[in-house]
Amino acid sequence: MSVRCYARLLAGSFRYGGAFAALGKRRGGPTGARATASASSSSSDSGGGGPRAPDTSLFVPLPVSPATPGPEGDIGAELTRPLNKSEALKILNKFYKRKEIQKLGAENGLDARLFHQAFISFRKYIMESSYLSPDIHIILNDICCGAGHVDDLFPFFMRHAKQIFPMLECMDDLRKISDLRLPPNWYPEARAIQRKIVFHAGPTNSGKTYHAIQRYLAAKSGIYCGPLKLLAHEIFQKSNDANVPCDLVTGEERVLVDPEGRPAAHVACTIEMCSVNTPYEVAVIDEIQMIKDPSRGWAWTRALLGLCAEEIHVCGEAAAINLVTELMYTTGEEVEVRTYKRLTPIKVLDEALESLDKLCPGDCIVCFSKNDIYSVSRQIEARGLECAVIYGSLPPGTKLTQAKKFNDPGDPCKIMVATDAIGMGLNLSIKRIIFNSLVKPTVNEKGEKEMDTITTSQALQISGRAGRFSTVFKEGEVTTMHRDDLPLLKEILSKSVDPILTAGLHPTAEQIEMFAYHLPDATLSNLIDIFVSLSQVDGLYFVCNVDDFKFLADMIQHIPLNLRARYVFCTAPINKKQPYVCTSLLKFARQFSRNEPLTFDWLCRHIHWPLTPPRNIKDLVHLEAVHDVLDLYLWLSYRFMDMFPDAALVRDIQKELDDIIQIGVLNITRLIRASQATSGTVTVPDDFPLQRATITEGMLNAEDLPQAPRAPLPSGMKTQGQRRARGSKSMNSRPGEVQMGRIKGALAARLIQQGLLTQEMLTQLEDEWLAQHNGDTSDSSENTGPGKFKGKKGK
Repeated sequence: MSVRCYARLLAGSFRYGGAFAALGKRRGGPTGARATASASSSSSDSGGGGPRAPDTSLFVPLPVSPATPGPEGDIGAELTRPLNKSEALKILNKFYKRKEIQKLGAENGLDARLFHQAFISFRKYIMESSYLSPDIHIILNDICCGAGHVDDLFPFFMRHAKQIFPMLECMDDLRKISDLRLPPNWYPEARAIQRKIVFHAGPTNSGKTYHAIQRYLAAKSGIYCGPLKLLAHEIFQKSNDANVPCDLVTGEERVLVDPEGRPAAHVACTIEMCSVNTPYEVAVIDEIQMIKDPSRGWAWTRALLGLCAEEIHVCGEAAAINLVTELMYTTGEEVEVRTYKRLTPIKVLDEALESLDKLCPGDCIVCFSKNDIYSVSRQIEARGLECAVIYGSLPPGTKLTQAKKFNDPGDPCKIMVATDAIGMGLNLSIKRIIFNSLVKPTVNEKGEKEMDTITTSQALQISGRAGRFSTVFKEGEVTTMHRDDLPLLKEILSKSVDPILTAGLHPTAEQIEMFAYHLPDATLSNLIDIFVSLSQVDGLYFVCNVDDFKFLADMIQHIPLNLRARYVFCTAPINKKQPYVCTSLLKFARQFSRNEPLTFDWLCRHIHWPLTPPRNIKDLVHLEAVHDVLDLYLWLSYRFMDMFPDAALVRDIQKELDDIIQIGVLNITRLIRASQATSGTVTVPDDFPLQRATITEGMLNAEDLPQAPRAPLPSGMKTQGQRRARGSKSMNSRPGEVQMGRIKGALAARLIQQGLLTQEMLTQLEDEWLAQHNGDTSDSSENTGPGKFKGKKGK
């Protein structure tokens, strides 16, 4: 045997064993590369249709540094000759262009995109390396000399491809880890018992949750799982008031009623915090229809499949009955359905409110943006009426205080302005629900903001807050602010709620850790992407939206954290639209990575404690964000107790902050006026579907927002309470055909399209603005009253 042949055999056995020796032969059958590819293809296709192809755009190539010779020198060059790089380049380019090679790549998991990326990296590695391993050096020299075939490069090419795309090496393992087709099997403790499932179905205010809670209170042990901290607090309070000792567990709080710290037999918790290992006699899962929620649905799925309780009482909309029944069929459990009717009647009125002058005690105006909340509340108080204000970002304590103020018969506050945050978790004495708009900002599957009409389910949930049982109003009423919204509301409410078809799932920390074991160099965001891409679910499930998780993962990627800690930080329940809260999470993670505890003093310096009552709306919004930062600290303190040691002190100042925010909300109208007087600008709502912007001097002053009209308005003009959000349709114009008159610009067009301004307002504004800049302020100053526009220089 010649030295060359021996070297080829030696090099081949180094990686691929004896079969590699046949790679240079071109006789009869396929080459070793083809044989390998055929075997791989055959095995992967043996299951019929096979698993779906992964989204290879998620595969990020790892860098491979050029090789340098070791202490033993360049063995390949010694056995053959130095490599001619220009000849090698020609060989490589010929290899890339061969259709057979591209087909072999596809059979081994390299689609066109991955094949191209792998080749570019492979060619760069060979051309820039001052040393190549003996096996590839000899093969390249043989091909250059005509003693080998270009196809013989394929095993070396695949070896390199698997270096830069390690997921190719372990695709079968990754598919097994991300196989989500049998979620019931994830909970062996629950499968070990035969559970009784009772579905309490009915509309709001039908008593369905009441009956489930009565069974919960009568049981020897029980767990209540609700969607909100307010609901968990309510059941916690109700249970202890009934002399049934009950603990409270939320993401940010643990309250043990036993003085010695022993857990009670009953617990009320937010649904994400429920234990699937602790045995109970009775479990209550509230608002089961949220199992379809694109972000949080996984928590209801986990509770329904995993709770170890002899009886599971499920409460919610009838639209979820079929899905729950099918899910329980897969666990071998039957569902008993109990249906309930609303306890008090509710009536859709035949007339819209149209004017805030027609407000009555017990009215609640529902808006879908903070700016509408601010505007409507200001107009109401301009009429000498007090109003309570509730929206989603307010602390729970402030919401409860506002609700108590509104419900108190002795309090002069008889009007409420709220977002759909009143839809669950608050007991309110409401006579009439008034929809200020039927359009709500939503986020589509691509993460883009849209303005959509509210769904039947949303409309029923909100409308159902009127005329609740045990309040002073024995009958509820529903209407709209604007006359032409009323027929649409009636149409929405007359429809049946669409049946819920699928339940949410979410990758667990353990699954991601197993992924990371196979792909140690991938980022957490990339691991999640690949997991979702490879995941397989059956028709009853969907994988929940992971955009918020990925957002936080990308934000803290540069911080050195172990995978489990990184995963926990990324599941923190924060609003990614709040820059201050996101920045705080970043600082928390950085301090944590240094192994430096986040003490109370450190936190106080970060939030600039002590804080003062807000002077304007901007201050109030900041205080709400600070409250969320304190929530974040408390949430992390229960996951990393040593690193967040001062939870008790933080909870104390959070209560103080809640009181400060309450002062601001009680004086919200004054804050609105102060904001407009100091800034001179009006901000477009946070949920505005287009780019956020401000209307500055020369366009529209803050004080120009309509106030309570004390004088007749010019024909065609509407007050702020009468304006409407219409998405892309308003003013009887088709999208893209808005008539702008003399004032031009994309922002003006958007404001008209959204119903924030009318053409008459813009025309009058320009007249007054031009008059002021021409030095003629007398006319405008005489005619600017409430509801009319003022120029800045005329004030």
